[in-house]
Amino acid sequence: MVDIASPVVILGARSDIGRALARRYAEAGADIVLAARNPGDLEADRADLEVRYGRRAEVVDFDVNAADPDAFFARLSRAPGTVVLVAGLLGDQAQSAAQDATAREVMDTNYTGPARFLLAAARIMRDRQSGCLVGISSVAGDRGRGSNFIYGSAKAGLTAFLSGLRNELAAKGVHVMTVKPGFVATAMTANMDLPGALTAQPDEVARAVVAAQRGGRDVIYVRPVWWLIMTIIRAIPERVFKRLSL
Repeated sequence: MVDIASPVVILGARSDIGRALARRYAEAGADIVLAARNPGDLEADRADLEVRYGRRAEVVDFDVNAADPDAFFARLSRAPGTVVLVAGLLGDQAQSAAQDATAREVMDTNYTGPARFLLAAARIMRDRQSGCLVGISSVAGDRGRGSNFIYGSAKAGLTAFLSGLRNELAAKGVHVMTVKPGFVATAMTANMDLPGALTAQPDEVARAVVAAQRGGRDVIYVRPVWWLIMTIIRAIPERVFKRLSL
């Protein structure tokens, strides 16, 4: 069983999954840094973590598309032990396909920004040869589908990035983990009709992430059924796949 490297910096801590992660990591004994835009909104969360779990918690300003990720980590009171990148944007496929600015926002928020922040954290961890990087990717990145290929392509990039980073850092004492939650019942998916058997709750995702880090896992599907579903989808020949409505 691997110890949780503290403090845990949660990038995108205002999200439902981010808040659940903060609670579960604090419960596991880690100090927490809640990083988000409008960090003042997280003051109640910070106080609750300290009172409920007796762990040190702080809030900091964070924008996944900020110009200087290195400066963000330099401003922290302590170097990160674990960084969890949960920031993301589902967006609207039709709008993204029709408008360059919208497409770019989805791409940058789900790939370019996350990759740059994880690289900045990796530089710190590589030098000291310890730490853990966790990226929340998506099953949507396992194969491009017409219904969400802009979001999915960005997540595919993040998945490939995490795989390469894991390979590069494996001999340097840094653990890199890829998380694919599948459907999650959050504010981002509130207007979607999601199948219950395939839909996780934020706390379920958080518990799975903490357990996987402790177990030294590399890639996890929060609900294992998604591994089977995506294995089948990836196996469909392209000449058949392009005729499907997925």
